[in-house]
Order: sequence, then C-alpha cells, then structure tokens
Amino acid sequence: MKRTILALAVSLLSTTVLADDRQTIEKSRQLSQALQQQLGAELMAAMKAQGPVHAIQVCNEKAPQIAQSLSTESVIVARTALRVRNPKNAPTGEQKAVMKYFAERLAKEPSQVPEVLYTTSNGEQQYMRAIVMQPQCAACHGSAVNPEVKQAVLENYPNDAATGFEVGDLRGSFVVTWLE
Repeated sequence: MKRTILALAVSLLSTTVLADDRQTIEKSRQLSQALQQQLGAELMAAMKAQGPVHAIQVCNEKAPQIAQSLSTESVIVARTALRVRNPKNAPTGEQKAVMKYFAERLAKEPSQVPEVLYTTSNGEQQYMRAIVMQPQCAACHGSAVNPEVKQAVLENYPNDAATGFEVGDLRGSFVVTWLE
C-alpha cells in the first residue's frame, strides 16, 4: 500500500503530460463537468421548488442515474469523498490519497480546482477532479444543517458522515475511470 501511495504521489507531481493523456484529461473533465452541471441543475430546481429536504431525495435518486447515463462500456463516471453520505461512494485507498492531496492543494491555492490523471494499481486510468464546497451546498452538507434537513438526511443515509463542511472545503471528488 505504501508503494502505491508513493507511486501515486510521484505521478501526481509529474509535469510531463503525453498527448494521449491530454485527450483523456479533456474527455474526463467534460464528463465530470457534465455530472456536476446536470446534478447541480436538478438540485437547484428541487431546492427552489420545495427546499433542501426535497433536494436530498433528488440527490439520492438522480445522482446515480446521471452518473450512469454518462457512463459507457469503456468509462465509469462517479463521485466519492473522504466523508461519504452514501456508502456506495466510498473511496479506494488510492482515491483517499488523491483527495488528501487535493485538500492540501486547496489549502494553498483555493482558486485552483485540483485534478489528476493516474494509473490505478489494477492498471486502469483514473481521472479525479475536486468537488469544492459551494454556498448552496451548505444547507445539506454545512456545519449548521437545520433539524428538518438533518432528519431527512438520516432517513435516506443512516450512516451519513458528509456534514460539517465550510464553503471552500474539499467536499469530495468526481471520478472518471477508463476501462480500456
């Protein structure tokens, strides 16, 4: 495991990017942004129409559907976090290492959204881009979640660990895994 993390750290610091990697990064960035935009639009519409309690249900149902619609036989689009709400989104050890790196980068350069492309221990290319906590996310993920919202979260996610964030914190990561 230590070798994997060391190899990952070395690859994260590499400044040489091959042309093929640039294409993969751009495709991955487009997929992660599509997930972010589509999910964000669904959540904002739900918040506007019926408030944050309704948005929790939308996130529970729509986020996996949107990720699945962007995935194909050769690519899987997903999200993960160091503190997950949905246990199905739990990170691998390599993903944890990347997100710790992201948290350090955000602390030093909050205006830069970190992203990386690396090869996993099983040989797949994986792209990750930080999800930075935004003001509109605070209603469900912030440090002062109202009791009605907290109750709705616990009904959908009994083991929730995804609250207590401040705007600008690393909330999680978009993950794009290339299978071929």
